[in-house]
Amino acid sequence: MSVKTIAFAVLGTASLAAPAMAGTMTPPPAEPVIVAPAPARVTGDWTGVYGGVELGYADVSTSGAASVDGDGAIGGLVLGYDYDFGDWVVGAGLDYDWTDVELGGVKADNLARLKVRVGYDFGNGLLYGTAGAAKAFTDVAGDDTGYFAGVGYEHKLTEKVTVGGEVLYHQFDDFNGSGVDAEATTAQVKVNYRF
Repeated sequence: MSVKTIAFAVLGTASLAAPAMAGTMTPPPAEPVIVAPAPARVTGDWTGVYGGVELGYADVSTSGAASVDGDGAIGGLVLGYDYDFGDWVVGAGLDYDWTDVELGGVKADNLARLKVRVGYDFGNGLLYGTAGAAKAFTDVAGDDTGYFAGVGYEHKLTEKVTVGGEVLYHQFDDFNGSGVDAEATTAQVKVNYRF
């Protein structure tokens, strides 16, 4: 084999190997890492003032001297204060609702409640029982004070905003001295802002 043939063989082999050795010894740049922000941490402390709105349905019936039924929308404003004792939360509040439930020619206009509530703290959730005094206002039959009791649940969407629901039973005996007893059941959803 001649020197010329060996030289061409070495050059040919070297030219085939050259692409495999192309580039630099520096590693390629790393792909950027995208980190999603951590969700806002919501604590389970329920202590403080809250206010909000509520909207739902009322079913009203009477018995005694007159027996009529009526139902319709109900909604209003909520204001209250809670104190968190750890596992238990105790609070007081005021609700004021507007409605236009018709009861045999009598229109139930407004309903106010002064309430206490006691609930179990699930962290971001609060399951509670509530009771207190209720005052019903009508257009022609006057006003009367009764009582109510019920249950509800409230859940924190953020540290400041909660959503929930509440079902209440109301009783008014001998409404405004008329000999008529009235009872109402309300079911409402709520959105509250905690200050």
